[in-house]
Amino acid sequence: MAATTDTNAKETVAALRESLCSEATPLPLRFRALFSLKHVAKTSDDPATAVAAIEAIAAGFSSPSALLKHELAYCLGQTANTASVKPLRAVLADLKEDPMCRHEAAEALGALGWADNLDILKEYRDRAGEDISIIETCEIAIDRIEWENSKDRQEEKLRSSDFASVDPAPPMPESGKSVEDLGQDLMDTKLPLFLRYRAMFALRDLASPPDLPTAVPAVLALAKGFEDSSALFRHEIAFVFGQLSHPASIPALTAALSNVEEASMVRHEAAEALGSLGEEEGVEETLKKFLKDKERVVVESVIVALDMAEYEKSTDTEYALIPEVGSASA
Repeated sequence: MAATTDTNAKETVAALRESLCSEATPLPLRFRALFSLKHVAKTSDDPATAVAAIEAIAAGFSSPSALLKHELAYCLGQTANTASVKPLRAVLADLKEDPMCRHEAAEALGALGWADNLDILKEYRDRAGEDISIIETCEIAIDRIEWENSKDRQEEKLRSSDFASVDPAPPMPESGKSVEDLGQDLMDTKLPLFLRYRAMFALRDLASPPDLPTAVPAVLALAKGFEDSSALFRHEIAFVFGQLSHPASIPALTAALSNVEEASMVRHEAAEALGSLGEEEGVEETLKKFLKDKERVVVESVIVALDMAEYEKSTDTEYALIPEVGSASA
């Protein structure tokens, strides 16, 4: 029985890897294959299967799509597996790679939380002429790793979160701070980015579930983050809105996507966040307006977002795609 299960797992990973890595596969299906591989990597009881899933994800870095590669890096950072380190370090060190992908690789190394990666993060934080989004990401990732391995980490009492993701920064510890207080911390440019991110994720948690009395005020406080001078910061606001899928974020997300002067890393996150709100009136129509955008990453994000919107309106229980040959479930 175990041998049959192992065979099924290998076939599942192989089929998902083929879907992910084939340029002939429609982009939405490649994303579904990716999320399925992430699920296998995180939940498989067999270490060899988990590593095979991680290797399958890493194989996707041969793609020319910056959007896909950035998502690969994100997923590797969520695996809590040392097998993810080598491909992530390689992406961060590749100066020919798209900055959006390199930033995500740095963020993923921070999410993994191991002090062994402080060397490369400090190297690219301090590298002369480095892209500002990568410098800022490395700075936050270093702070996150140092926090993860600190005594303070053990003593902090964090509010329980509805989100299972490993984020670039933990939420602020429980302190009785109001939405207004956290909103001030969010926008206080004198604070380290890591602390501002902690305020960001604390506000996120106060906006879920959506019927909390703090939800709409927290969303509106987060929306002010789009006024920040850092594209990295603005892109993280859009990512958080994608996690929340709160209708109150639609005006701010629509404005960010519609601003052709905005950084592509922000617009693409705004598009995907709108995809998570696909059931809401007018969202699909908004997304379709950008199917011919000048930025490839925006167009691809809209394609994926429209697929997500279709999923939101369907009866499917999971967005991920597990082939019939496998016994795993997303």
